[in-house]
Amino acid sequence: MYRMLSIDLSSGKIEERDISDIFKKFIGGSGVLTYLAIQELTKELDPFSERAPIYFALGPLNGYFPSMSKTVALFKSPLTGDFGESHAGGRMSLAMLSANVHVLRIVGKAPQPVYLSIDGDRVAMIPCSSLWGRSALATERILREKEDHRKGKKSIVRIGPAGERLSPIACVTVDSSRHFGRLGLGAVMGSKNLKAIVISGSECPKIENKRAYQELYDRIFKELIESENTYKYRDLGTAANVVPLSKIMGLPTRNFSQGFFESAHTISGEYFADHLLAQQISCAHCPIGCIHMGVFRELFADPHMYKTLKTSYDHELIYSLGSNLSITKAEELLKIIHFVERQGWDAISIGVVLAWATEAFQRGLITLEETAGLALNFGDAETYLKVLENITIERNEFYKDLEKGVAYCAKKYGGEEFAICFNKNEAPGYMTGPDAFVGYAVGVRHSHLDCAGYSFDQKYLGRAEDVEKEVKAMYEEAVWRMITNSLVMCLFARGVYTPKTVLECLNVVGYDLDEQSLDRVAHIIHGMKYIIKEKLGFDFAKLNLPKKLLTVYTSRGKMNEDSFKKRVEFYSKLVEEDKELALRAV
Repeated sequence: MYRMLSIDLSSGKIEERDISDIFKKFIGGSGVLTYLAIQELTKELDPFSERAPIYFALGPLNGYFPSMSKTVALFKSPLTGDFGESHAGGRMSLAMLSANVHVLRIVGKAPQPVYLSIDGDRVAMIPCSSLWGRSALATERILREKEDHRKGKKSIVRIGPAGERLSPIACVTVDSSRHFGRLGLGAVMGSKNLKAIVISGSECPKIENKRAYQELYDRIFKELIESENTYKYRDLGTAANVVPLSKIMGLPTRNFSQGFFESAHTISGEYFADHLLAQQISCAHCPIGCIHMGVFRELFADPHMYKTLKTSYDHELIYSLGSNLSITKAEELLKIIHFVERQGWDAISIGVVLAWATEAFQRGLITLEETAGLALNFGDAETYLKVLENITIERNEFYKDLEKGVAYCAKKYGGEEFAICFNKNEAPGYMTGPDAFVGYAVGVRHSHLDCAGYSFDQKYLGRAEDVEKEVKAMYEEAVWRMITNSLVMCLFARGVYTPKTVLECLNVVGYDLDEQSLDRVAHIIHGMKYIIKEKLGFDFAKLNLPKKLLTVYTSRGKMNEDSFKKRVEFYSKLVEEDKELALRAV
């Protein structure tokens, strides 16, 4: 049985529901949550309303196969007003599975700060006013010690002070270093007075045909540990992208002013590995080991009183808080990352905001009056740390505004033409060309993970544009990712989990699907997502490219607005077929 646990924080009411039929129809994870959200999310619903739901879900292969290690969250985004979807690793998926919770739905608002304690069948709302104001890192340490009596291995999901302040760019931190990063889930939890969720249990997955399962498991595990595709993530992590992207003019630098960063080598994956790497760790039940932890010393008292801090880094953090701010020293970059981690901001969003603010200051749109005397300059790590500190203490109106996202700030202070966001979501770290930018614009989450447009730019590097061919390839990748996201797998394992292998795995756990029916489900889920997006106000015709991106060189040269519009229009026509299929299915 696939089980949904619903918790109302206002009334304390707890309900259980058998949703096996929905899992069978929509695979699991993202597909199931999209179907459930269609029933509840409306354009009029305030993301901070007590009625606004938060969903967390697993896929049917979580706990059964390696690298099926993610959990998906779905909510109405306070940043965009659109459909909000985010994925996180850690051990949350295994903890939910061991608690026999396949979907967790949370509504309401607690009368005081609480954390949810779910331990198998035992569910409790525990007051935790003493944790309100604590950093995301401190909260995890305190709760791990407080809940140490539990038998099962627990997962701790929590927000930092940014979520408590209802910052629409606040993330949710999972276990040691994973995040539901994008689109403001941290603020939605904060609006519910929900500081954290601690979840554990003792259930174990059950398999009927153990021999067939073991043979399939061993084959997949072997492929994952021997694959060249996964070696990159194990060795340097996604930080391996920094230097190669800079070489092809694809690494956003100084607020997307150029794609080449002259100091890329000093903040590269290679530099971190040689000088600052402390350890590599994995999400639960994943052999890839892509999480890289950097360590640095910080002086807290003269002359030689140091504390040693450890924090995770990856390509997106190195881009958003490094090259895009022109930070040249990896040690300074780690300090900024650590500050952001403690507060609980989405690192991509806060980095893009800082880059916009710096350019706005240099253009005279923002003055020393707004910045309380701080002169913003690219490369000035010390000042950026002061800016972040001023945001946390809400020093003035300008600093309060900075954590509301770049679209909000640009509309209020000016500089919309160099506010690098798509549908109000701050841009990821690939300046590779039209496929990347169109992918950010049209994707269901406005993320580089929707259709991997950046990889198609690199594939077509140096070749003439073939708009329809490229867009069709991006669309097909986006549709397939409806399955990977419904399985809630780590996308780093996508080269091993081919459609054929996915079908083998699903059949082992009780699904009766073939390639044609799997493809049909993928198109239906894709269509459902655009139905709900349009219901919330999304419109392909209103998508725009930030004007600055028409004036700079990318990996594939300068952008053309007509090409951008043509690509968006073609993608929208492909989506129409999926929406029609979804309407018939739902």
